[in-house]
Amino acid sequence: MLVPEQNGAEDVVVDVDVDVVINVDVEWRWLRENAAQRSEHPFEKPNHKQCQKERSDERSSKSNALVGEVMRSLLHWAALLLLVLLLHLADAWMKYNSYTATGRKRTDLRRKCPNVRAIRNFDLELMMGNWHVVQYYASTEELPEYACMRSNFAFSSEDQHITMNFSYIFAEDPLREKLQGNITWLIPDFGTPGHWMHTEDIYEGIYNTYVLDTDYHNWGLIMHCAEKKKHPRYLSALLLSRESTLGDNVVTFLREKLPRYDIDLSFMFAINQTSCEHLMESSKDDPLAYIVNEQQNAQDTFKVINKPDTN
Repeated sequence: MLVPEQNGAEDVVVDVDVDVVINVDVEWRWLRENAAQRSEHPFEKPNHKQCQKERSDERSSKSNALVGEVMRSLLHWAALLLLVLLLHLADAWMKYNSYTATGRKRTDLRRKCPNVRAIRNFDLELMMGNWHVVQYYASTEELPEYACMRSNFAFSSEDQHITMNFSYIFAEDPLREKLQGNITWLIPDFGTPGHWMHTEDIYEGIYNTYVLDTDYHNWGLIMHCAEKKKHPRYLSALLLSRESTLGDNVVTFLREKLPRYDIDLSFMFAINQTSCEHLMESSKDDPLAYIVNEQQNAQDTFKVINKPDTN
């Protein structure tokens, strides 16, 4: 584009590019609009403090968003872990409580004790000594409650009595306090020494114990049954081992002997025998201690020993 330019007396023709003019004009307008956004006056210098504040607010916003995302992720995983834990606990509870697991009532609550034949050719002396109770059944219990259950059998030739001293802890006891007691039997007929009768007058009516089977050196199985007027029978069974553990095949072999006596095996629980060597012993000076009450007040098996007031 040729534009005449007045230069004294002569006209000078200048060649002007229209596109360049238009671009310059557009850039100029953009600069003015951008400057207007930065300050009230289009040609005023930008406020550096304001810019720093904006950048700081932007970084803070991004940081808060990141923290929020991390917290949401942690809460999500925590909820999943809690759900897994609850499912695990529910599965354990269902496993050990067959009443809930199967939705049926117990089938082993009878009035009379079963007819039991004790082991033949039983050697009483070989049965004596220390045993671990590796599994336990009682008709009055629906959940595993005990751990570290041990028993020691001894025969007195003087009074012809058998005594079992036993100890155990409650599995959920954080103090792991060892509780102790004993049971005494007599042998009504030495022709069948595997049948014992309880001597304690705390029981009403019949209370018999039978040695169902044993190899004397590794494992044994005994069963107790008591009858009380106007109450269901009390039936219990102890699966014994000389060691703290017993092979699965032997456990299965012995457990299979019990259903014939109307024992529901889903209520026969394993007894944990680990970490049982250093338990807290009960003391008469301990206000929380329990002691077996053998002679006084036979109706109460245990009594609380209160520390005397020294004030």
